[in-house]
Amino acid sequence: MVVSEPSAAQAPPARKTVEIVSVTGCLREQGTSWMLVAATEPTPSLANQAAGDDIPKAPPAGKNTFRLIGTSEFNLPQMKDKTVVIRGLFIKDKVSRINVTSAVEAVATCATVAPK
Repeated sequence: MVVSEPSAAQAPPARKTVEIVSVTGCLREQGTSWMLVAATEPTPSLANQAAGDDIPKAPPAGKNTFRLIGTSEFNLPQMKDKTVVIRGLFIKDKVSRINVTSAVEAVATCATVAPK
């Protein structure tokens, strides 16, 4: 019996991977959505909670904005208008989203450049 390799037409489609990232920025509530503004660039990370050197001592002045999803398990109202470290699944789109796996308050204020 002869077994042939599948042709490109028969190969299963490539799976898109969603990477886990860490971003730091100012947590704002906009309507019914939670947004991270003045946020850093996403960096590859683990889904676990940020600790130690992963938590900045001063608010960063990033240029990114992310809509946060999957937030019901986190007490975001307590961290509103503060600098937080968010980790989660990065979904790149017109308005990029992060499906949150952890949220940690870093600094009690936001960067002065953070939009309201």
